[in-house]
Amino acid sequence: MPDGNMLRELVTMQMPFGKYKGTVLKSLPVSYLEWFARTGFPKNKLGNLLQCLLEIKMNGLEDLLHQIEKLH
Repeated sequence: MPDGNMLRELVTMQMPFGKYKGTVLKSLPVSYLEWFARTGFPKNKLGNLLQCLLEIKMNGLEDLLHQIEKLH
């Protein structure tokens, strides 16, 4: 289970590169996250966040992100 800091970053951090540069992570489409799953997530904090986001979206837990977003 992701910690609170990780969830906050998912609703505030922007994608730093690529097709979705500037998009808040929580708004990335599942297809993009699945592409990373197939080709390899970055080997850093961003990769961990993207893996977590994919799990959240695949398991229908996006309401967690909406709740965190309301707090900011």
